[in-house]
Amino acid sequence: MAVIGYARVSTQEQNLDLQLNALNEAGCDQVFEDLGLSATTYRRPGFEQALAALEAGDILVIWKMDRAFRSVRDAARFLDEFEARDIRFKCLTEPIDTTTSAGRCMYHVRNAFSEMESSFIRERTVAGLDAARKRGVKLGRPRKLSQRQVEAIRRRLLREPKVSRAQIAAKLGISPQTLSRALNDC
Repeated sequence: MAVIGYARVSTQEQNLDLQLNALNEAGCDQVFEDLGLSATTYRRPGFEQALAALEAGDILVIWKMDRAFRSVRDAARFLDEFEARDIRFKCLTEPIDTTTSAGRCMYHVRNAFSEMESSFIRERTVAGLDAARKRGVKLGRPRKLSQRQVEAIRRRLLREPKVSRAQIAAKLGISPQTLSRALNDC
């Protein structure tokens, strides 16, 4: 019987330390991880490797329910797979034992709450972005070139037709694609 752990964080800025420490303390023989991937991402190599490593009688351990499943339907599908493959499941932050009827019920209830929480976060994010746009906040990355710089580049290209966009981009420390986008956008 192997104890297989899985850890995931959604962004590259987050780190896995808390989850990895908890999984190691729980006695995991192997821990698979995904860094910078949302649970809604369909291809999560670490999660796929963890599932592939599991054999009958093994235990899949996660730190928190929302680290592994993207929806109630997704969680139910995996629970069916675990039962068919004789794999036990353990969540470290919530005492869920899927070998009992009550545990399976709590598994579904907890995943429903995780999905609802995720929906609330999306709704708040969309509302916040809409409110910021209405206040005139420019969203996204700042432009590499100001309007004044773009106009100066256009004048230079007209005056000096032998100068290439690639030369100008190199001198400004930007990619030729960034320069082309700036010239096309303005």
